[in-house]
Amino acid sequence: MTLLVTGATGQLGSLVVKHLLAKVPAEQLAVSVRDPQKAVHLKEAGVDVRKGDFTQPDTLQSAFQGIDRLLIISSGDGDRVKQHINAIQAAKAANVSFIAYTSVVNARESQLNLAHDHAKTEEAILASGIPHVFLRNNWYVENEKDTILASVNGAPFISPIGEGKVGWATRNDYAEAAANALTLPAHDQEIYELSGPLRTHTELAQMVSKVSGKEIKVEHMDVDTFGEFLASNGVPKEAVPFVKAMQSGIRDGALAVESHDFEKLLGRSLTPIEDRIREMMSN
Repeated sequence: MTLLVTGATGQLGSLVVKHLLAKVPAEQLAVSVRDPQKAVHLKEAGVDVRKGDFTQPDTLQSAFQGIDRLLIISSGDGDRVKQHINAIQAAKAANVSFIAYTSVVNARESQLNLAHDHAKTEEAILASGIPHVFLRNNWYVENEKDTILASVNGAPFISPIGEGKVGWATRNDYAEAAANALTLPAHDQEIYELSGPLRTHTELAQMVSKVSGKEIKVEHMDVDTFGEFLASNGVPKEAVPFVKAMQSGIRDGALAVESHDFEKLLGRSLTPIEDRIREMMSN
């Protein structure tokens, strides 16, 4: 059985590959990457490195040949739906027997602006007829790294989400769950809602305070003011509306999805958020 991970040099993909190499022989693992030169270390470890670009369907058709089980890590930019459909069509043409896809919580019902592309991708995988699982990721605690470190260094913990709750977990836990999903011989469910315990920004700030031993003050602001804050701190003007819409969705509960699927797929408890905060502070 041959496994393939797309986007294997990205932040999530590289961790998935690390976990897979602890589970299966390197010769059973392939990766598709836009730039194979960035995956030389994987080739040296015995992994089959293939060129695969979501915007170039021909490269995907070649990359997926002989692959049994495929992990599609969602694209980070561009026309994501088109890119994902290219990958799905290439998988079907290559007779891939199973797809795992990294989606977002509550994808087909969510009002989060990120959810539309994931919902359309899920629908395309369903239409393909290929057996699959959807890994509906909540939020990486690493997404809050800049805010956490700034607060430890004396700045207020800026929050535009009010009492909105988030199921933060570590990127490494999401990666291990994806590796497990790809290697499980069978699944008894089609969708895994991967959420950690639900917490507000205030609760997260309290954890930072506990770990750092410093008083962390939370500064709540409305989304428009937050957008102005981002723009004044170097965030590109064209990116601000997207971030504002995302934060509005979180404030309104788009990430407040309770589930125990994460622990089920990991086969263990989640890594304590405090441990990851401590690592952020020490790096």
